[in-house]
Amino acid sequence: MNAITLTVNGQRLSRQVEPRTHLADFLREELNLTGTHLGCEQGVCGACTVLIDGKPQRSCIASAAACDGADIRTIEGFDGDALMGELREAFSVHHALQCGFCTPGMLISSRDIVSRLGESSERTVREELSGNLCRCTGYVGIVNAVCAVSSGKAPAGQAEAVGIAAATAPAPVAAAAPKAAPAPAASIGAGGSEIRQSLTVDAAPEVVWPALKDIHLIARCLPGAEVTAFDGEKLEGRMVVTFGPIKAAFGGDATVTFDDAARTGLVVGSGRDGGSRAHGEITFALKPAGTGSAIDLALRYRISGPLAQFSRGALVQNLVSHLTGVFAANLAAALKGEAPTTQTSLSALGIVKVVLATWFKRMKTWVEPHPK
Repeated sequence: MNAITLTVNGQRLSRQVEPRTHLADFLREELNLTGTHLGCEQGVCGACTVLIDGKPQRSCIASAAACDGADIRTIEGFDGDALMGELREAFSVHHALQCGFCTPGMLISSRDIVSRLGESSERTVREELSGNLCRCTGYVGIVNAVCAVSSGKAPAGQAEAVGIAAATAPAPVAAAAPKAAPAPAASIGAGGSEIRQSLTVDAAPEVVWPALKDIHLIARCLPGAEVTAFDGEKLEGRMVVTFGPIKAAFGGDATVTFDDAARTGLVVGSGRDGGSRAHGEITFALKPAGTGSAIDLALRYRISGPLAQFSRGALVQNLVSHLTGVFAANLAAALKGEAPTTQTSLSALGIVKVVLATWFKRMKTWVEPHPK
């Protein structure tokens, strides 16, 4: 069991939860907040949408343990909210609901659109609501309702969007990701995950090891990585991921140690992007493999906040496989004095490949016959 403390609809509470419990089940079964509906339970339909630290997130794929310290707001928490009141009235006037199953998630997403963007065109509203599915209305009434409420409104500040926590909300996060203090290994804590990976490099260990200790070279070989400072032990930098209009930049600090005799290393650190936090520990060991070298990696990590919904094991496993493959190719090229042979930024195409690989593997397990 994991001990968590979080704020739900303005009320601070502490509970013990199973590591596998997702936020939607916690809200519905533990707190009896059944306005959060469960549809696909795969993060697709949007019926389970809630606000996590002021941002709409899928509660069905967010771990309750990973939301420790977060501010959660469900549809029940908007009873006295003026903007939500306008949206509810508009949904009724424009016939924007029929069975009502998708409505709580639709309303929370719609409120975010109006408060964040202000007056919006039909096209913008349709794009913003594309992550919320409705099987009844055909969306026309929903879009008309949101457009009507947004008419004449200016984008609100971040504090207003947070709502309940407005009085104590932090200032909007600047474009540059803030630094985070180095995190000891123990900070990963309960609910952390572990992934092991091995990669090969076509060069002898005595050639590869000095390259592994060159932090700036390693950063050039790893998509999206940037080192801003390194004194031989303390590391500062960031990891940038761009996916269409979404850009996450985890900025943080780490401690790096090397054992030259054993050819092993340890990296322990933490980072932050807006309301999301990541703590991680990477251990690696270099050993001979035929005429080349093998690098064995072990990654322990814990992600909390809005981006925790992307920390599911299968997705992270494939993302790590993708990154290590790109890193190995770039490192091999660098050892030969050549420029990187594959992309040096983590782009939408790379992430799409990872997601598709995850889906295909899952589908394969569904269609393959099981031995009797």
